Parts: sequence; structure tokens; C-alpha cells
Amino acid sequence: MRARDLAVDFPTATLDTPALEAAKLLAEQDLPGLILVDPDGRPLSILPGTQVLRLAVPAYCQDDPALARVVDEAHADLFLRRLGGRTVRECLPEQPKELPVADMKATVLELAALMARTRSPLVAVVDGDRLVGAVTLQSLLDHVLEL
Repeated sequence: MRARDLAVDFPTATLDTPALEAAKLLAEQDLPGLILVDPDGRPLSILPGTQVLRLAVPAYCQDDPALARVVDEAHADLFLRRLGGRTVRECLPEQPKELPVADMKATVLELAALMARTRSPLVAVVDGDRLVGAVTLQSLLDHVLEL
């Protein structure tokens, strides 16, 4: 089985996509992350959902999760509003990571190794430099475990 056999159409976003729009897309489609593309549709980066949360959750709660208990429930439920006016570009880590991209001929083991090495829940699959889809961790595990 090759990447081309496991790849499925996958939503993309650009660096200028509003962060709140990206968060809604992640939630509505139950996605582990988004593939960020340039204006020509070439993959630039993978944006894991956790990176969107890092921008939305106050830094003091990230540093010490116990402090999150001091925020009353009514305000805690509104934390994603902090994304208002921000873009996906702001969600990306300061230090760029290796882009998890595989060509269509990559094997399941190559995909798994790439996910593990980059700590990415998905891999963009390309034909040349053209995005053809993605392989998610879930679909990879489903295939390997034959679920």
C-alpha cells in the first residue's frame, strides 16, 4: 500500500486564513490539523489543532494548568474568542519544523516514520509539488491494524 492509496482530499488553509475560521473547520470536520498552502496550492506547513489552542489558551494556563481552575466556567468557555482578528500565520510555531510531505509512492512505513519524526497527525501527499491529498494518523492506524 502506498501514500496514493491512503491519501484523501483534505481541507487546506492559507497563512492569511482567520484563526477562528481555521478552528471552526478543525471542529466541524473533526480534523487533527490543516494543511497550509501557498497561493499556488503547494503545501507550506501543517497546522496541528494544538497550535491553534496554544494561541487561544492564556499563557499562564499553559505554563501551569492548575491556574486554569481560577477562571470561572463562563469565562473559560470563551477562550477561543481570543482568536478573533488573528490569522493562521500567528498560530505557527516561531521555529519552523520539518514539513511532513510525502510523494505518492511513499510506503506505509515511510508515512509512519515521517509522522513520528515530525510529530504530525497528518502527512501531505504530493505529486511533484502539487498537493493531491493527505494521510491522517487515524487512517494510517486503521490500515495497519485493519480496523
